[in-house]
Amino acid sequence: MKNHIMGLSHLFFHLFILISIASIVRSEDSECVYTLYVRTGSVLKAGTDSIMTVTLYDANGWGVRIKNLESWGGLMGPGYNYFERGNLDIFSGKGPCLSAPVCSMNLTSDGSGPHHGWYCNYVEVTTTGAHVPCAQKTFTVEQWLATDTSPYELTALRNYCKATEEGNGARKMLKGSGSVLEVV
Repeated sequence: MKNHIMGLSHLFFHLFILISIASIVRSEDSECVYTLYVRTGSVLKAGTDSIMTVTLYDANGWGVRIKNLESWGGLMGPGYNYFERGNLDIFSGKGPCLSAPVCSMNLTSDGSGPHHGWYCNYVEVTTTGAHVPCAQKTFTVEQWLATDTSPYELTALRNYCKATEEGNGARKMLKGSGSVLEVV
């Protein structure tokens, strides 16, 4: 009887180890790598010192919010001045995988700094992860994010999502009925 209990304890211990390893592997599988290429316009005073936030959505209304693009994944090196006139800035980092490819974006400036106005040409997003096919989407912005020039807004919304069986991704994004996960 004692050997039977020892054998059972030994079996449960190994089962616990296997389940622990499986959950660690599974949690790593749910992370994707997001790479963003952000082009600042070449018009006069197009650059900014403001902090940029990007929220990426899929067609089901799920989103990933990157609160400070530069601190999250700026790849241009120490001392580099992001979001300046004519620059192509590159950012990359990890975040939770979405349920479908990115098809909608909310780009927001916090309006801070001595030069808050910013003209963005485009944002290109590439996503990949374990067991997730690589996806790429280019969002044409061609807009000022500023309070002192048209369209007098610090946010640019771009929605290229098509309606799905679960509903329209655009409607979910604008009404906030999806869920957004923060990335720090």
